[in-house]
Amino acid sequence: MKRLISCYASDLKAMNGQQLKQAIAASEGRVIVSEAIPTAAPLYREVTNIELAAAFGTDLILFNLFDVFKPQIIGWEAIDPENLIGEAKKLTGRPIGVNLEPVDPKAKAAEELSPLPKGRMASKETFKAVKELGFDFICLTGNPKTGVTNHEIIEAVQAAKTVLGDDCFIIAGKMHGAGIIGEAGSHILSQETIKAFAEAGADVVLIPSPGTLPGVTNDVALSWVKAIKKEGCLAMSAIGTSQEGADESTLRQIALNNKSIGADIHHIGDAGYTGIAVPENIMAYSIAIRGRRHTYVRMASSILR
Repeated sequence: MKRLISCYASDLKAMNGQQLKQAIAASEGRVIVSEAIPTAAPLYREVTNIELAAAFGTDLILFNLFDVFKPQIIGWEAIDPENLIGEAKKLTGRPIGVNLEPVDPKAKAAEELSPLPKGRMASKETFKAVKELGFDFICLTGNPKTGVTNHEIIEAVQAAKTVLGDDCFIIAGKMHGAGIIGEAGSHILSQETIKAFAEAGADVVLIPSPGTLPGVTNDVALSWVKAIKKEGCLAMSAIGTSQEGADESTLRQIALNNKSIGADIHHIGDAGYTGIAVPENIMAYSIAIRGRRHTYVRMASSILR
């Protein structure tokens, strides 16, 4: 098994979800996942946002606001629309995952919540669609104003594990409050919740990056990562509060903080511009955690390798 940062497109194509997880662990905190909104107009009409993210150094691509019952990628017509995700993986040479949202109808709202289509919500039906579409991983999390809670994430992890088996690895956790009272800032996660995620079957536990939520300091995030590793899971630090659109020096600071606390995967959100992080920030982040060597190799490696 190769470490992921040394893999070419052909290596990645041959791996299932659990093998990808192992390759990530072997990369020692140097793997980047970039969110993208495939249903948003691309930054430049000549190229999709997922191609831009790949070109600027991301290792994994995570679809957001994607309806698994109505799959589409704006700005690109697949050669085989029935194999849209397979075609997207060929286009980018990257493993691709998708966000699904475990909405809690009983959650106490901190703001007016937005209704979601069924194709974006976590359910056995959407998990089956994920498997049929050929995604490599899923992220059970919440966008702003969705009413996602940790309790519902735990329930969703259990259901997803039953449906997906080893085909996908499962990421679980919240990047921000998702519009509810009681799970925000430094109270967004607890040792007990981490244990529950792991026992439910999560492969990766998501935490907010230090400095992206009020009260989430390096010390707080480090305590979470230690608990995650104790449970045998990988840790993913997430930038889910639009700081992917900040200046490059801010991204470098966040990147080094995330590496110092022990993050295995570094997540960058999709709100630098609409639907994608500022591309230069993906590259700046990558250089900060793994240098020019691995960044340029990832950027330059042909998808035909």
